[in-house]
Amino acid sequence: MSEAVLHIEGDKFQSEVVRSDLPVVVDFYADWCGPCKIIAPVLEQLSKEYKGKAKFVKINTDDNQELAGQFGIMSIPTVMFFSKGKVEDIVIGAVPAAVFKQKLESLTKGA
Repeated sequence: MSEAVLHIEGDKFQSEVVRSDLPVVVDFYADWCGPCKIIAPVLEQLSKEYKGKAKFVKINTDDNQELAGQFGIMSIPTVMFFSKGKVEDIVIGAVPAAVFKQKLESLTKGA
């Protein structure tokens, strides 16, 4: 686990995501999910590149089913991009790093 990517439980969602001053990338994942394991190093690398510009958070859907249900998570990995407490974009499934980077660029413009 990296200090760049924060693993949180549902009770920390408000403080770490909704009230964050920085844009937040939230990775809804599960330990048994193959595609989740594929994108994990990509998000890890991006968390280092965007340090100070965006926050990266992982939420285990098995342990946080209520929160996953609240956001309508039907497939994992689902990566949500939050800004000022609101969902700005969503990526479902394992996609190339360039897709995440493009979303981050639009989210962090001016940051």
